[in-house]
Amino acid sequence: MPSAQADTPRAEPAGSAAPPPVVPRPTEWTALDGRATLTRATRIVLDPRTASATALPAGRAELPGPARQSVRALATQLRTEIRQVTGLTPRVTADRSPAPGDIVLTLTDAGALGAEGYRFDSRGPVRIEGASTHGLYYGTRTLLQLLRATADDHRAVPRATSTDRPAQRIRMVHLDAGRKYWKIGSLENLVRRMGDQKLNTLMLHLSESEGFRLYSPRFPGLADPEHSYSRADIEHLKAFAARHHVQLMPGLELPGHATVVSEAFGIGFGSGPDPCTGAHTHSHLTPDWIIDMTSEKAVEKSKEIVDEFAGWFDAPLFSIGAEEVPGQLAECPRVKDHLASDPDVSTLGDLLNRYINTLDDVVTSHGKRTAVYNGSEHLSAPRQKVHSPVVFLTWEGSGAEPEIPGHDEIAIGPFYDTPNNYHHLYPDEPWMYGSWRPSDSPDMLGSGVTNWADYNFWADDGYFEQHMAGPRAILADRAWNASAAPDTLADFRARAARVGDPPGTTPAPVPPRVTGRPSHHWTFDDASYPSGWTYAGSPGNTILAEDRAGDLSGTSYIIDNPTPVPGVRGQAWRFDSDRDGVGFGGLDVAEPWTVSVRVRATARTPDQVLLSSRAGALKLMQHGTGRVGFTRYGEADHSFDRTLPLDRWTRLTWVATKGRTTLYVDGERAGSVNASIPLPLRSIGTEKAGLRGDLDDLVTWDEALPPEEVARLR
Repeated sequence: MPSAQADTPRAEPAGSAAPPPVVPRPTEWTALDGRATLTRATRIVLDPRTASATALPAGRAELPGPARQSVRALATQLRTEIRQVTGLTPRVTADRSPAPGDIVLTLTDAGALGAEGYRFDSRGPVRIEGASTHGLYYGTRTLLQLLRATADDHRAVPRATSTDRPAQRIRMVHLDAGRKYWKIGSLENLVRRMGDQKLNTLMLHLSESEGFRLYSPRFPGLADPEHSYSRADIEHLKAFAARHHVQLMPGLELPGHATVVSEAFGIGFGSGPDPCTGAHTHSHLTPDWIIDMTSEKAVEKSKEIVDEFAGWFDAPLFSIGAEEVPGQLAECPRVKDHLASDPDVSTLGDLLNRYINTLDDVVTSHGKRTAVYNGSEHLSAPRQKVHSPVVFLTWEGSGAEPEIPGHDEIAIGPFYDTPNNYHHLYPDEPWMYGSWRPSDSPDMLGSGVTNWADYNFWADDGYFEQHMAGPRAILADRAWNASAAPDTLADFRARAARVGDPPGTTPAPVPPRVTGRPSHHWTFDDASYPSGWTYAGSPGNTILAEDRAGDLSGTSYIIDNPTPVPGVRGQAWRFDSDRDGVGFGGLDVAEPWTVSVRVRATARTPDQVLLSSRAGALKLMQHGTGRVGFTRYGEADHSFDRTLPLDRWTRLTWVATKGRTTLYVDGERAGSVNASIPLPLRSIGTEKAGLRGDLDDLVTWDEALPPEEVARLR
């Protein structure tokens, strides 16, 4: 039952009160004494006049788009969620006389709440009001978070009043689903977490040079059915996202980043007579990376693709990419000839802008607005200007102010998460929480944390969740409540941990430990990309490290690459710079484990990493000693009494049990250390401590091999 104490705010100076355990922090919150308690008599009470409605006129807006869940459907969902959190199962009813302990959901036009704002009042019955079910849903998220964080039995919430509305209209998570295929279950968990944190847009970047992730029978050969999403998959995801008030925004990549499209239809700049060459594109890519914008066939095929998939989605925005077209393309004779003969274009910028506008007309015909990544504005375009309604996803700039005059924008640049050891881009969480202030400019629609899967094409879904969870929560908090943070980042992280995951989130699957055989085996022999991935690099770039035993294949990085050379058996890879690495994107494996590798070192450097993760690394040359070892980052460096010889093949084997690691050299025991780390599987090398030498036959086991089996590895 509610407390009988007076409804008076706590007498604390402005800004001094601890924020409620809610992420994001409400824009206005008045804490009162006591608690409101849910009981077995608790009901979810609706107004019968609006139970079937989704929004009143004041709750409708272009962005984030219309609410698609009725009040009654939300109440039914909330009933299940409350049961999952509290063990109570409230009855959903229409009753004009709610009692203390009830939860009342009401649609109202009063109070300028807009499409997503809500009022929360827990002084008696818990009352949540909004002009749309977007707002009601967010009010119920506040309720559920308070229940999870407030009492041991999760049946009480603080008594408080709040009027809460977002600072930015678009609060986005951007997911690279072109380079990497995401499991449906992982996407559902992400949507649950986004809705819980009042993030409203999941942008699925569904095509890249390496892969196209929408399967339509209209385009046979474009997408691999086993590693793409069918129309039925998208309908399922749309319906699921709508229940969590997340819009599923699609993104394609045209005309650049499009090798998979170009090769499927023969419409790239490297196809046909008088093709462009490697001199006319980025040095690490082929000219088919770019769709031929001078070709009527290519433009028509681009329109067909956009027309097909724009019809699959109901979000207000549809991205066509359109960035990073190389300036040197203007020197290709095919482009020069076209520019000389077409009166509507005189520069490469004109050609690109006309292509954008042509596809924008298709998107607009579906009742949506086109979004593009910024970059086209850097090309001279005296005759063609991008249509003014086109939204720019600005990956340049600080996100503090709009960068592209005359266009609405969504800021993504400061929030890049590209967790490989080449780009090594991670959002600056202290800056995001302590210093960044989201822009309230009318043409800044919002902000988004952006996840890219470069060189982690086959990474574990959980690898990206590890990296994005923190920045995602901070972005949710700051883009909703743009006022100065009232506490430290450590305080915020503790609050987010206290809130935890929303009800219904499925635990990340724990891969079964492999016994009796290797869990991973990389031979570094020649191999082709698996079905569903297209090789987009020029020769020698982003070569495949095939996992012959498991499902954690990797690739070398862009520009700097290992060189294939003869190995002990078959082929080895030669590493000669810190940027010569391999991205796997695997999750650490708890002890026990074994790692064995053949290595021929060619030089000594202060630090050489074999396998790494955020938590630790196996070292060929340990910092400070030059010996073979391992490191738990932030805690300790460990070394064995053995230095790796130069210019000869050596078999190194680490065998770890909890609290103890043993090193074997050419099958012979070389020493033990009374410490251990989980097996790191993020990458070979790090951005500052790459190998110098040849690598062959890298094998892992999910068990500690006995000495006699290690001896046989020679």
